[in-house]
Amino acid sequence: MADDVQEIAVTINGTLYRRGVPADLSLLDWLQEDLGLTGTKFCCGIGVCRACTVAVQPGADPPSAESPLVPIVACSTPAVELDGHKITTVEGLGKPEKLGALQQAFLSFFAFQCGYCTPGFLMAAHILLDRLRRAPVSRDQIDAAVAAACGEHICRCTGYVRYHAAIRAVVLAELGLAP
Repeated sequence: MADDVQEIAVTINGTLYRRGVPADLSLLDWLQEDLGLTGTKFCCGIGVCRACTVAVQPGADPPSAESPLVPIVACSTPAVELDGHKITTVEGLGKPEKLGALQQAFLSFFAFQCGYCTPGFLMAAHILLDRLRRAPVSRDQIDAAVAAACGEHICRCTGYVRYHAAIRAVVLAELGLAP
């Protein structure tokens, strides 16, 4: 293998991928061009807008309890940095025939207009749900938790209120997240 290619093993949406990846290839380009996972969007290219957010569960050495999910901006993160980790992309949240709870809520609340930022908001909400399953908050803290999880995400169509309402509804619907 050439010096600029590194062999990595990454689990994406439950599937293990072992591939040689150029050291300078972004995670976003790898997902879209090599793996055909086009749901994660390229927007600003520097990780500011967060449209390209994916959820990463860091691998542990030695293996330990399941680590919490962390948001990663795929546009500016080299794919080789994710060797040994588990990644969830927007495609991993549901199936066309059966949407995930967050996806359905986003539709039900008419949360988006153009939809370009939607994958990033979905991933932020998915990571928030993971966090709340580990450490629930009181009902009066839900809005602050949603705002903190989505605060850095940019929506040019100003869909923030509906995104937040949809996420709040999912948090309230799942028992134990906000007792």
